[in-house]
Amino acid sequence: MQLAALETYLTTLLPKLGVNKQRELVRLMYEIAKRDQKSPAQILPLEKNLNFERAKKILLAQRYPVNYKTARKDQFYLPKLELDPAQTADLTPRSFSPKTVYIETSVKDTPLAARVRRAFPQAVFKETDGKTQVGSPYFSKRLDTLLIHREKYDFLKPCPCSCGSAGCGYNLINLGFGCRFECEYCFLQQYQNLHAVLLPANVDEFLAKIDGASFRTGPFDRPRIGSGEFTDSLVFDDITQYSAQIVPFFRARPHLQFEFKTKSVNIGGLLQAGGAENVVVSWSVNAAPIIDLAEHFTPHLTARLQAACEVARAGYRLGFHFDPVVIYDGYQQDYALTVEEMADTLPHDKIAWISVGTLRFSRELKKQIETRFPANTLLDGEFLLDFDGKMRYSEGQRLEAYRFLVPLLRKTFPKAVVYLCMEDPHIAKLF
Repeated sequence: MQLAALETYLTTLLPKLGVNKQRELVRLMYEIAKRDQKSPAQILPLEKNLNFERAKKILLAQRYPVNYKTARKDQFYLPKLELDPAQTADLTPRSFSPKTVYIETSVKDTPLAARVRRAFPQAVFKETDGKTQVGSPYFSKRLDTLLIHREKYDFLKPCPCSCGSAGCGYNLINLGFGCRFECEYCFLQQYQNLHAVLLPANVDEFLAKIDGASFRTGPFDRPRIGSGEFTDSLVFDDITQYSAQIVPFFRARPHLQFEFKTKSVNIGGLLQAGGAENVVVSWSVNAAPIIDLAEHFTPHLTARLQAACEVARAGYRLGFHFDPVVIYDGYQQDYALTVEEMADTLPHDKIAWISVGTLRFSRELKKQIETRFPANTLLDGEFLLDFDGKMRYSEGQRLEAYRFLVPLLRKTFPKAVVYLCMEDPHIAKLF
């Protein structure tokens, strides 16, 4: 539905609307038209004595049929609709082949810099002092630029859980920034302000911070340390070869456990490094329709599970993350099929943990998703402002999803720790 057509129709219907009121009604009509494939006249027909208050009630009831009667008025988020065609994501399949590679002077002679030069001989290489701004104005162009740098600050930190949510005691090292996948819900498209791929060349300095550090443990027998907050842990591992350093380091420290979190099947480095009982390789998994429609360029579920079996045979333990769970008509059946395929494919005794979390996002990210992926279906759900200021499904919808999926996972994989990720504490206590 064209924005101009909605504005014209509303002006005809309610010519005296102020700017802010028109903005709210346009937003509602746009979301309804996109989801239900209806014309403006079908969504809001002309009726006698129609005014703003009446029109908004009609539209809210259509847009939020499950939650309209129970949600608070301040939970409906109706920002100005701002669609920028210049920022539409490019979904043409292509390999990772940066046009420009910047290498900080302090790491120009490192093994990583040498591997990058061999991997991308067609790129323009530039040396930098680390202070020059690099990258594109557009997130969609981030893969054109690669920066090899020395990380100086963000070595090791507690996982920055959403404000007020129940934590799981996770600890992070950030081995990279940026990803080659295009998941429609990815928070990086709103969070990342340097539109390039960043890879640190000083992993030894990261690992040097581990010994002597204090860690949270959460619901686990040992502290969990992992990468994958700002990038996929393995998607660049053939270039970085971080696994060749990380695996033996943690193999020698059985009182700790490390997690590689990924959607990729780039496991060659892990297989060469040899297994370790306290190194967990975790895959983000989802219902097949979500992988197909919203996780662009990622391997399908079957390929991820096959890769998991390979690393399990090599001696690693496994983890899985049902995050984000997306609620739509028929979602329970689709997620049950994912669990069934996992049960039929995986070695159950190798699974260390499984997390579950429903789709949530910041207000800013909502606007990024709708402008970068105008055909998305993710935002068709009923998202409300919740306890942490993020957009979430209603508590009732989330509870329905957890009451279905968590018992199913615990019954299917009784030896795995199943826990909720970044959820309201009073909901987390129920599971």
